Amino acid sequence: MNNHVAPFAGLTPDVVLDALESVGLFGDGRMLALNSYENRVYQVAMEDGPPYVAKFYRPERWTNAQILEEHSFVRELAEREIPVVAPLAFAGGSTLSAFAGFRFAVYPNCSGRAPELENRATREWLGRFIGRIHAVAAQARFCVRPALDIVSFGEEPRDWLLAHGFVPPDLDEAYRSVVAMALDGVRRCFTRAGDVCALRLHGDCHAGNVLWIAEGPLAGPHFVDFDDSRMGAAVQDLWMLLSGNRADMSQQLADFLSGYERFHEFDRRELHLVEALRTLRLIHYAAWLARRWDDPAFPTAFPWFNTQRY
Repeated sequence: MNNHVAPFAGLTPDVVLDALESVGLFGDGRMLALNSYENRVYQVAMEDGPPYVAKFYRPERWTNAQILEEHSFVRELAEREIPVVAPLAFAGGSTLSAFAGFRFAVYPNCSGRAPELENRATREWLGRFIGRIHAVAAQARFCVRPALDIVSFGEEPRDWLLAHGFVPPDLDEAYRSVVAMALDGVRRCFTRAGDVCALRLHGDCHAGNVLWIAEGPLAGPHFVDFDDSRMGAAVQDLWMLLSGNRADMSQQLADFLSGYERFHEFDRRELHLVEALRTLRLIHYAAWLARRWDDPAFPTAFPWFNTQRY
């Protein structure tokens, strides 16, 4: 019998409301679960004033120090008037609290839509703000958050999948061979790129983590969810915004960099890393799903995973 308890099994609506009340925020009972698989995120209406967004962290993923380092980075960006959604400070100054065994942070509610990436002006606008983020990010390094590298995003996820039985025995040899070839290609890309600078990244900068406000004093992009923030090459925060064929992506990248380089220099050698980073993300993604397979949300949302076909 599997007696494992799902990581968020005890996070009931009452616990969410009681957690907020413990930091002086009183919800009126209305809440909306927002799209997040890694953590649990809720928009919670307040008895007085606008709603807040409460983020409850997946147990055992990050240490308190790592979460607080991410929070500090985002608040540093906000202080420079860069449009990021930063966590609120509670009484005593901390941005992280805990209740009933769950660590959580609270954010102001920011409503917006996905950016229209087919629009050239939008791409340049986004590029300007990513350039501003990186200009600040390059001024210091993370001390406790990890780096995005071949070991953490390629070798370690591969080894975890093999060690925990997520690769069917009849596909074991094929999987090992394909991943070995893929990682050899990744290493060659890193060699061609050379010793590029690592800086603090958003880490998961795709259209789903950018809220676009169409008009008013806050018009433009607002960057959310720095949960995957880590050290790495600047191009990591650009390549996931590209789509289409090679010609399309080349034009899109030129537009992003047109805005980006107004605020921060871009090392063209990093272009050798785009396909390497894409490959590492695919390898890492499979292990990310496997590690969370005991969370009931994952088999429901990703029924094709852990199958022979996948």
